[in-house]
Amino acid sequence: MKNIERLITKGALALLVLVGFQGCNSKLDEQEGQLNTGDVDYTNTSDMILPLIGAYQAFYTRGWEEPLLLSVRGDDVNAGGLGDQQDFAETDLFNYNKDYWMYNSLWNLHYSDIASVNNASELIQSYKDFADESYYDEADQYMAETRVLRAYLHLNLAKVWGDIFIINTSQPDGEIAQGVATKEEVMQYISDMMDEAIPNLPDMRPNQRNDVHGGVTQYTAYAIKALANLEMENYQEVANACGAIINSNKFSLYPDFYQLFKIPGELSDESLLEMQFSDYGSGTGDTFYHTYAPFGPQGWTPARANAEGGWGFYEPSMKFIKFMLDRGEEVRLQTSVLFTDRGLDELMDDPNYATLPSWISNTTPDGDVINDYSRALFASGKHYLPSVQLTEGRNAYGAGKNMICIRYAEVLLMYAEALTRGASGNGMTADQAVNLVRERAGLSSLSGVTSQDVMDEKFAELAMEWGIRYYDMIRLNEYNELSYDGRTFSADKELLPYPQAQVDALPLGNGN
Repeated sequence: MKNIERLITKGALALLVLVGFQGCNSKLDEQEGQLNTGDVDYTNTSDMILPLIGAYQAFYTRGWEEPLLLSVRGDDVNAGGLGDQQDFAETDLFNYNKDYWMYNSLWNLHYSDIASVNNASELIQSYKDFADESYYDEADQYMAETRVLRAYLHLNLAKVWGDIFIINTSQPDGEIAQGVATKEEVMQYISDMMDEAIPNLPDMRPNQRNDVHGGVTQYTAYAIKALANLEMENYQEVANACGAIINSNKFSLYPDFYQLFKIPGELSDESLLEMQFSDYGSGTGDTFYHTYAPFGPQGWTPARANAEGGWGFYEPSMKFIKFMLDRGEEVRLQTSVLFTDRGLDELMDDPNYATLPSWISNTTPDGDVINDYSRALFASGKHYLPSVQLTEGRNAYGAGKNMICIRYAEVLLMYAEALTRGASGNGMTADQAVNLVRERAGLSSLSGVTSQDVMDEKFAELAMEWGIRYYDMIRLNEYNELSYDGRTFSADKELLPYPQAQVDALPLGNGN
């Protein structure tokens, strides 16, 4: 694989900006072809949106390994018994191999997309340079959107590796030469950049946008600012940013938790950042998909014939399932976990769980039967698309399903956590925020919620999503939670080691 130096330095990035997804795309406007940056007519201001579309395409085009690697170390998730990806399973056990290809891929793909997004911003600035003043606000909005995408990618990298490069351009030789910034500096950079972006972004939900439906808005930026300040344990700033989202009165929880992660819940009023994929409603022709097969069960009997199974790489943990059963969870547990009979048998081998609720079954509410398979006992329900929701003629596991990155439930729980850790609220109370989330899950209300109550609620609500649980636990030094099922976690395991290929090529020192 190419290292980052070859991807984003020495002017070698001759970015081909994607003008649009081929075919009829209901999620982004239809455009076709590619545009070489050397052939752009910057005086044609009506084309200024095209590099922005290219930035979103780069952001949405994630390798299948990226979300898996970002989240596998939490106590909510286990790696499946992979065989051919043993170092992924070892990562789940906190045994890190700096030469493992997934580490280098996550680094390369995130940084190459940062460069692509930055290049799009530079192209938009070039359009602005030739534009009439009446286009300035539009250009400023588009460039602010690229900053939000750049911030999210930096956020992921800093969570995984701590000290990383801050890259603001498409030709960052000088930025790389300055070396890495500390994790704290990266998080402050993200927070400050969101402050700069917010005034230029639309004051609406992503699903209210007509130019780029589902594109980022002010509230996406507020959410990313909150996430960065959460990492810094700057809880007042977390409360302020989340409060701005809550007090906008624009967001609400999608009423059906199960369908939230499926086609009916796409770009709901709960969504603040969502990667969009499609087969354009056709059983043949072009597609723009994320590969969901790693999340899926190897063996199933789908309700709709010919729907393909997955690879079994990603498994909800027994610890999470027992935690949910102890809480009397049904809505969120049935949504989050696909059960096999073998998994249920192992669960019931524990005398405390010998009798399970009658609704627990290896058949999903949509009639897909999850058969036993060798790699795992369970599969992730949040990454599952019922076979009956596949477009006729499309058979790939999860084909066309969107991937939610940030949703309002997480904002509510970040806000509640901040208040329980001493921040002042500027809207609802911590009790109200937590109880909104619990109400959808069919649980009774709490009074006088504590920080532990909030963390338990985050565990139940956000499991299997982008490593949220893992990064919460290392932020709070809750190493005992991560030491489960024979694992032993310690502070020196918080960060992945830098990929050896990057240590050899870049000013990274000896790695983490």
